[in-house]
Amino acid sequence: MKFELDHLVQEFAAIELKLQDGDIYGDPKLLKETMLKKKFLENTVYLYNLYKAQIQNLAEAKDILANEKDPEMIELAKMQVLETDVKIPELEEALKLALLPKDKNDEKNIILEVRAGAGGDEAALFAREMANAYELYAREAGFQVEVLEENALDTGGIKEKIFKISGSGAYSQFKFEGGTHRVQRIPQTEAKGRVHTSTVTVAVLPEVEAIDVVIRDEDLDIMVCRSSGAGGQHVNKTNSAIRMVHLPTGIAVECQDERSQLQNKNKALEILRARVWAIEEDKRNAALGSARLAQVGTGDRSEKIRTYNFPQDRVTDHRIGANFPNIPAIMQGKLGHIIEALQIADQSAKLAEAGRE
Repeated sequence: MKFELDHLVQEFAAIELKLQDGDIYGDPKLLKETMLKKKFLENTVYLYNLYKAQIQNLAEAKDILANEKDPEMIELAKMQVLETDVKIPELEEALKLALLPKDKNDEKNIILEVRAGAGGDEAALFAREMANAYELYAREAGFQVEVLEENALDTGGIKEKIFKISGSGAYSQFKFEGGTHRVQRIPQTEAKGRVHTSTVTVAVLPEVEAIDVVIRDEDLDIMVCRSSGAGGQHVNKTNSAIRMVHLPTGIAVECQDERSQLQNKNKALEILRARVWAIEEDKRNAALGSARLAQVGTGDRSEKIRTYNFPQDRVTDHRIGANFPNIPAIMQGKLGHIIEALQIADQSAKLAEAGRE
């Protein structure tokens, strides 16, 4: 056989046995790691068992052709050989993909942050459009969307908007969106019809649980203040807004959308935990000399990953050198074909790298 993966079958069986032991449920971190490992192995083991069954079917069919005299049995064996000749290569390709290194965050919920970059009011307006596009795409894809924080401007744009997007595979769907998005278009206020260039930055952070990142109370500077901006009379009359600073890193988070201090504090802590984790993850990856988003791109905010050229009705993803038409549809959340192209490019690069090893 081309694939010898019986050790993975044994490992999967050992994990299932471990999960039957009640002691593991007393260790949340070990339980989480074990369940994640089981999920990663499950599809590979399933494909491998199908693959072995087809190899066995092929061997039996060849044995019949070599030794059987019955014409009907010989005809059935020939059909079996033809069928397995198709199925075995298909399963081999599926196993190649299944055996590629997994991103441990792919199944996680995410914190998605959209911020206006360079370009003043035009950048803020495009930031709102980008945030709306992501929200529409997420909801249409079946994810749950919760707004954690929004800093709206009087001009109609936003300084920033932060979402929590929940559902299986959320990170795998959005992880290649992190970086700098550039827009080229004629602003409505431009009298001479000149094209302006502005930018929006996007950060995609996997949701981090308390067991993954420990943030001590003594490392936090928490200030309570009166909410500001849109929201009606309530936000302007109560001290419900929270500003939280993580002293070791200097990361600051503000939340004011909720009606109570506790709700805003919990949301701020959720965002803060994800940002602290991201800093530590970047340090680990730098030490290993590896890029967080493999061959497609690092996802660093300073990296220009995509250009939205409105006059030419073209979106260009610079990491894969691909152009996509119909900006109006894309800004209405029709992002699936772009995300799929990035996922395919990433898989292809990983397969090529695996073939060189």
